[in-house]
Amino acid sequence: MVAVQRIAAFSHDGMGGNPAGVVLLDAELETAEMARVAAEVGFSETAFALERADGTWRVRYFSPESEVPFCGHATIALGAALGERLGEGVYDLVLNDAQIQVAARRDGEAIRAVLSSPPTRSQPASTSELESTLHLFGLGDGDLDPRLPPARIHGGADHLVLALNRRARLGSMSYDLDDGRALMRQHDLVTIMLVVIEDNTTFVARNAFASGGVLEDPATGAAAAAFAGYLRDRQWPHGGRFTIRQGEDMGAPSRITVELTDEPGTPVRVSGYARHMT
Repeated sequence: MVAVQRIAAFSHDGMGGNPAGVVLLDAELETAEMARVAAEVGFSETAFALERADGTWRVRYFSPESEVPFCGHATIALGAALGERLGEGVYDLVLNDAQIQVAARRDGEAIRAVLSSPPTRSQPASTSELESTLHLFGLGDGDLDPRLPPARIHGGADHLVLALNRRARLGSMSYDLDDGRALMRQHDLVTIMLVVIEDNTTFVARNAFASGGVLEDPATGAAAAAFAGYLRDRQWPHGGRFTIRQGEDMGAPSRITVELTDEPGTPVRVSGYARHMT
């Protein structure tokens, strides 16, 4: 029987955030058992972490339906759990396809965690990706914001991003879960990110996560990292920091802060507060 901590990452003013399961293992666990536990927990992701002899942590992430290579909000939740157990500091994580770090520090009674993402990259969305995604959400070319063309973005996992030109259109996001799952698996996407530009450094987002059997995430750190890399590739003015507001339309307000340099492709820093769920 494994002990599962339930922690909401990227919470705002002690509320909201994206729930994640965190399991700090004492010994190896079979893949099938991790998948079973994640399905039982039912959150969009559960992180399983085992400390290795060299002091690094081997981490795997499971949604209720599949294993994913990287999950930002579950990493923030893991950072909070490690900080509480072992104290403030920086922890080296070994993922399936990358090596990253997460840092934990106390801010009064709260814990703030900061992850350094895998390298980022982006490319224009293909015609097939764009047409099928617009159809899925009932969108047309007239709903898009030309300042940020549709793109396939990566920061540890692949996502598709569509910038919309109206906040109300974002608020009315809906789609069929089964159709979304089929589309995301066809194009090897973890999430589809819909975003509205509030100003140069503030964005409002919603992330469909049908590939993992979840209609929507209230906060998506992996997509935030990939999106920041895309903005950098577009030479978007940023001053070293972006804020992403997410979860508002779900009643789970979340805040994601992303810090980055101007060097293309380099990792970005994604941070937020975490709270234990009762």
